[in-house]
Amino acid sequence: MLTVIKNGTIVSSQGTYRADILIEGEKIKKIGNIEEPLTRNSDTTIIDAAGKYIFPGFIDAHTHFDLHVAGTVTCDDFYTGTKAAVSGGTTTIIDFATAYKGESLMEGLKNWQKKAAKGCSCDYSFHMSFSEWNPDRKRECEVMMNEGITTFKVYMTYADMLDDRSIYEILVRLKEIGGITGCHCENSGLIDSLRDEYASDERISKPSSHYKTRPAAAEAEAINRLLYLAYVAGADVIDVHLTCEEGLNEIRGARKRGQKVYAETCPQYLLLDSSRLDTEAFSGAEFVCAPPLRTKHDNEVLWKAIAGGEIQTVSTDHCSFTREQRLLGKDDFRKIPGGLNGVEYRGILMFSEGVKKGRISLEKMCEVCSENPAKLYGMYPRKGVIAECSDADIVIIDPNDEYTIRAADQLSAADYCNYEGLKVKGRIESVFLRGRKVAEKGRVTEENTGEFIKRGKYSL
Repeated sequence: MLTVIKNGTIVSSQGTYRADILIEGEKIKKIGNIEEPLTRNSDTTIIDAAGKYIFPGFIDAHTHFDLHVAGTVTCDDFYTGTKAAVSGGTTTIIDFATAYKGESLMEGLKNWQKKAAKGCSCDYSFHMSFSEWNPDRKRECEVMMNEGITTFKVYMTYADMLDDRSIYEILVRLKEIGGITGCHCENSGLIDSLRDEYASDERISKPSSHYKTRPAAAEAEAINRLLYLAYVAGADVIDVHLTCEEGLNEIRGARKRGQKVYAETCPQYLLLDSSRLDTEAFSGAEFVCAPPLRTKHDNEVLWKAIAGGEIQTVSTDHCSFTREQRLLGKDDFRKIPGGLNGVEYRGILMFSEGVKKGRISLEKMCEVCSENPAKLYGMYPRKGVIAECSDADIVIIDPNDEYTIRAADQLSAADYCNYEGLKVKGRIESVFLRGRKVAEKGRVTEENTGEFIKRGKYSL
């Protein structure tokens, strides 16, 4: 069975061009002018993409599905979460497997593989998150690399946070074996002190207390500390979910020292701000996430940083809850489950709010949503590019359509949407996963088609 996509404009990080795409099985067979009589073959499906853009499938390298956290479990598991993802053009996700204290890294990986076995509608892989560091974990890092888990994560806050010595030793170890770690950077001691202060009076019941107790300085200080640890270790590192100018300035300083630092941000830090929590209504809790939403100024600083190449990837940090789950913190802001539900909106938000509004180019959108994640997370050129012999992961965008985002239409199990009522220009019309059309205009047409992707070392 062959598929030919004709007359569309192919987007890469280097430019755009008109060409046809021939798909055979799971791969892109040919790019160019696909002539008759092939297009008259009864076994060939012809798709006319005239006037439309053709992107490589988007890669979301930061999701949290089926995660036990804050006394509950995220409402999206791998089944609902990956359906939501692929409906919005994301053909590969990388979730976070966690080896909890006392577990081997392999035990943590197997636990997450069981979660994913419930069904995935896009391809998937895992990062490995550390909860402790000891000689066993050090030895097991190479085991993970052999399993195709080539990226890791450490936390500088939360219950599973590691101390500076452990983080430094992890950086040294991963440099030895060709791995790389991402880090959640926030100063835990500062946050804990502020949280206790705000919990001592009437502010305890206000969702706005969440962001006020996690200031930009807490993020910037932790980024600075991580980067100096990496400097001494001589290791490359990833700052995940960058939110603010202060943190970006720390990364700029490290790069001036000659360090290789990769930065990731998320749509919520480009389009939403902390005023969403400044309400007497508990609905502000729907916008609680960590690091928190910042200012409109930070939004624009981050857009410019993407356009200027200072931010390499845009992921979602999708971590979804229902309104009922948010009520766990109705009397105490510290108990509000944190995270937003954006996995099905990233593609159209980057196109409508980024490309259409002139903040970024088509090429830059392809770079941060497809190509760079594929390179940074060891999947290029199988993923992240429209090229002969690459996986036929393809997203067709109609730039002339428009619609309004509504929770009633979403596939996430969350019962609200953080982008409710936003009118977007453009529509993700068709999504192909390894040559199979799996989504059409937000509707999943074929589910449970995802496969585990064994990844190599980073190459960005």
